[in-house]
Amino acid sequence: MSSPTVVIVPGWRNSGPGHWQSLWASRLSRVLRVEQDDWLSPLRRPWVQQIARTIEQAPGEVVIAAHSLGCIATTHLPDAAKARIRAALLVAPADPERRGVLADFAPVPYQRLPFPSIVVASSNDPYCPVRLAGAYARAWGSEFMRLNDAGHINVESGHGEWPLGLALLQALGAEITPSQPLPLAA
Repeated sequence: MSSPTVVIVPGWRNSGPGHWQSLWASRLSRVLRVEQDDWLSPLRRPWVQQIARTIEQAPGEVVIAAHSLGCIATTHLPDAAKARIRAALLVAPADPERRGVLADFAPVPYQRLPFPSIVVASSNDPYCPVRLAGAYARAWGSEFMRLNDAGHINVESGHGEWPLGLALLQALGAEITPSQPLPLAA
């Protein structure tokens, strides 16, 4: 079985410089990054279509590394795209039902995902209560990892390279072969 391609799925407003998704995308081999036409006013249909197109570009199976709204968009993928996913790391999922600009992504699907997944959430994420993230994980059949006081698990909360995330991605079957050296601690 060949190594899967890592597909980076950013959330609302994209993941800027210094964000673990941006750092991974620039430094890991076998990576594709989803680029949306509109990062500020996201609409479910074009976002999901763009994620599906990115998955189709991969030569084989993929492992998803999603953040925030990217997690929710991933759960809305059509079956053909989901069939190409080996596993998914779903970090700090958003709550589209409480943020007006994300409302097009509601309701959130509460069906079991057809691939292994890990939901990572923080006890003090300002964009999604940890209890809701836990409910997502149960509905999606995901393993659930609760981090204490980790914010939105982004640059603002001190998560740059995020070695724990890389380890989780590797546990899901991604081959972590850096095209540039990665620091051992961050």
